Amino acid sequence: MAAPVLLRATVLVVSTTASQDAATDKAIPVLKDVFATDGDGKWDVAETSIVSDDAASIRARILQWTDTPGGDDDSNLMNLVVTTGGTGFAVSDITPEAVSAVIEKPAPGLVHGMLAASLQVTPFAVMSRPVAGVRKRTVIVTLPGSPKGAKENLQAILRMLPHACVLAAGMDSRSLHLGGVKKLEQEAGVAGSHGHDHGHAHSHSHGGHSHGGHSHVGHSHGHGHGLVRHAPPGDAPPATPLSNDPSLGPTRRNRASPYPMLSVDEALARIDEFTPGIVESKRPVNEDLVGYVLARDVYAAEDVPAFRASIVDGYAVVVPKDKDGEKGASASESSRTLSGVFPVTSVSHAAPDEAKVLRDGEIARITTGAPLPAGANAVVMVENTVLHALTDDSQEEKEVEIRAANVRDGDNVREVGSDVRKGQLLLHKGERITAVGGEVGLLAAAGVQHVAVCRRPVVGVLSTGNEIVEHTARPPSGLRLGEVRDTNRPTLLLAAQEWGFDTVDLGIAMDQPQTLEQRLRDALRQVDVIVTTGGVSMGELDLLKPTIERALGGTIHFGRVAMKPGKPTTFATVLVKEAIRGPDSVMSGVSGGGGHSTRRLVRSIFSLPGNPASALVTFHLFVLPALHKMAGEQPRGLPRVPVTLSHDFVLDKERPEYHRAVVSVGTDGVLRAMSTGGQRSSKVGSMRGANALLCMPAGSAPLKSGARVDALLMSNIRSELSEL
Repeated sequence: MAAPVLLRATVLVVSTTASQDAATDKAIPVLKDVFATDGDGKWDVAETSIVSDDAASIRARILQWTDTPGGDDDSNLMNLVVTTGGTGFAVSDITPEAVSAVIEKPAPGLVHGMLAASLQVTPFAVMSRPVAGVRKRTVIVTLPGSPKGAKENLQAILRMLPHACVLAAGMDSRSLHLGGVKKLEQEAGVAGSHGHDHGHAHSHSHGGHSHGGHSHVGHSHGHGHGLVRHAPPGDAPPATPLSNDPSLGPTRRNRASPYPMLSVDEALARIDEFTPGIVESKRPVNEDLVGYVLARDVYAAEDVPAFRASIVDGYAVVVPKDKDGEKGASASESSRTLSGVFPVTSVSHAAPDEAKVLRDGEIARITTGAPLPAGANAVVMVENTVLHALTDDSQEEKEVEIRAANVRDGDNVREVGSDVRKGQLLLHKGERITAVGGEVGLLAAAGVQHVAVCRRPVVGVLSTGNEIVEHTARPPSGLRLGEVRDTNRPTLLLAAQEWGFDTVDLGIAMDQPQTLEQRLRDALRQVDVIVTTGGVSMGELDLLKPTIERALGGTIHFGRVAMKPGKPTTFATVLVKEAIRGPDSVMSGVSGGGGHSTRRLVRSIFSLPGNPASALVTFHLFVLPALHKMAGEQPRGLPRVPVTLSHDFVLDKERPEYHRAVVSVGTDGVLRAMSTGGQRSSKVGSMRGANALLCMPAGSAPLKSGARVDALLMSNIRSELSEL
């Protein structure tokens, strides 16, 4: 079989900096990787070049590739020229103008495709000025200057470019289009709707029509202002939906997953990239503050103590003045021996009170924490005194004998601000408020009433499947054939609560497109993160991916992970619009009339496998780090520690495994791991008692007892003594 003919592409970097030092360029390797990874083996990056931000240099280099003499000889033909850099609003950004000067046929559809994909990533995509078109027999496309933006823009149109390039090169369009659009989409590996609504008004948006009946105006579920509507596919369509189209029936579904298999590290990187950042919230200083992470540094509002206070129970005294009439400034000068009998003229308790001014030769009884009377400058401990005389009614001390040496100004006195000074930094941004660390007490003591914290995300858990019934169900004749009790939902709700997050029980959704869509839409109004279980494999009723991509207009960032258990784990984000009401509302996004404005928010959806062990493992491995990021917590995810295997472990030959285990510590201080038994993903018992996930590599030979691996701790380490 003859090798396929590759389309020839060139990459032109427009950057004055990179033209002077090629080592600073990061775009060329990134774009080469896109052609190699996402180009279906159709591309050969034949040449690359770097020029400065100069219109003449840009035009000259492009013309060398597009206008090379060759007649009908296609061996030197460059099918595609992509430029990167110079497409913004800066004074030096002149790439679109330079390229437009050489283009003979504009290609606005390619420009629209890139902008639509970029707007899903950031609203600032409106600041890009891409240009695309054809010169001679070559397609030319301009990409942003950032490697990330260039990659995303090229990926958005790459599957359509072979079709454009072969037409531009001279292929007969009639023969190329033989078989219709469906054939072209199949060859390009993309999918279209082709108008197949089949009565499902929820599945597509045409001609700019939004989804009537899904506006949800006026509802507020813990997010301050009601969600107006979810951005439909027509607002910001995903580049190319990979999921099945449920309207086409089971015969047209994918027989193998179209989603690339990612490593665990790659999946975690995408979660980190696309999970929303922190949102500040103002909270009062009380016991409910525990678990929150500070969004800003906190400073003391008051001195602590706010007055000179005694640190012992005893007697406030006036240290005699030195020979110059001043209280001593040094220890040697201010040290005095106080002995003799002194009258007790007042009492100072810790409770607020007005104490009498103390004069030379007088003392005042004082309790720990009480303010020093005016005139007093030191406190003598009660242990250094003897009761000398009582009052006439014998109820109070009248005279006390003091026997103390080396008494100095300030002895046993807590000075104003000696613990905390007003304006002093108390707690740093990023610190977590705990129940045992005294942070709340410190803030309260320093007069801090409110603090800025990272709002903790609310987690909603939804089970899906026609076979799922409530775990509390008690039908008279028992469960019907095929019915399964819902164990995932209560387990995941408890897991999220254990890590300190508020939860919403979203119930069970049937495997019906309209039902699932509506349940997800309702959930997006209530929570920040949706966790679903089931419906992510390859069956005809596995509807989560199609619903997220096609009905909600979401973006699936990955749909398969090379791991055991949890291979079909899916992570997606959905852009929603939230109404902000009131004339003084601060808005980010699109504003409306009548005092209304909206802001765009990103909601995360984690679709986990339906098997119980898989669901709990992938929750801890993928969902927890996202929750930690949104809550501002560091480090994110489960803590990792090295452990020693207590026995031999059989490895999976193809995929790394997250093995459920019990980690305990012995008297020798060594952490040892023991398997919980059979690791089948549907085996509920494999999670019983597990406090760790062992990070086991793929391999054909077992790992022997005594080998060292990393463990991800889900709860406290046990003591081997407690197991005896």
